[in-house]
Amino acid sequence: MPTRDTPHLHEHTTTTARDRLEDASVALLPTGAIEQHGPALPLGTDYLAARAVADAVDRPDVVTLPPVPVGVSAHHRQFHGTLSVSPETFTAYVEETVESLAAHGVRKVVFVNGHGGNGDALTRTARRLRAKEVAFAVPWNWWSNLAETTEDLFGIDGIGHADEVESSLVYAVAAELVREDALERAEDEGADSWGVDVAGASLPYDTADFTDSGAVGHPTRASKEAGQRLFAEATADLETLVDWLAERSFASLFPPEHR
Repeated sequence: MPTRDTPHLHEHTTTTARDRLEDASVALLPTGAIEQHGPALPLGTDYLAARAVADAVDRPDVVTLPPVPVGVSAHHRQFHGTLSVSPETFTAYVEETVESLAAHGVRKVVFVNGHGGNGDALTRTARRLRAKEVAFAVPWNWWSNLAETTEDLFGIDGIGHADEVESSLVYAVAAELVREDALERAEDEGADSWGVDVAGASLPYDTADFTDSGAVGHPTRASKEAGQRLFAEATADLETLVDWLAERSFASLFPPEHR
């Protein structure tokens, strides 16, 4: 049974939420996607990752909002099960959610993001909220500070799509949803790198233009042990970011007067 100390806003009553919000300095808003991740990983990979990393932060000065499950995923539209909204709709939804939270006094937020396609919209949202001095929001991808770790684990700098990095993280947070017998097919029918470039121009292609399975990378190299390390380091990074935000006054997070 949920208690008055739970960080999850949706588990509170309106009376216990009053106390939690009064104590909270920072809110976490997980944002993900429901989109193809090849034949081996669930459609909710990005949603599950963002939710799990946010849920790992349990401290009295943090309140965790319900995740935004559907993101900006039109580039995966040819694959069955993919859901998507426009960047404008996504931006408006996230922005208005944070505005409603700010009305309760919590005005520092981390967008705990699990889907690269949400990046531009989240940055735009954060800038709009800051310009209006409604809230200070920080877009943060769970993998954004893990390049050294992925290099050490897999010899790659960063993350692909339904690759060894994402597959490993799903092993760590929802192992029962990994279709292990499909990992080889995902890799054999996938691509080694994301997109198509010509003379330095990244072509506006959809994922189906360059990968038959939907995967980009080498998911057969994934492991639960690697996923546990990725998860631990991502949550430690999020804790560090929350510490940074919590230590700063709201007023200090806005620009100086025009000069």
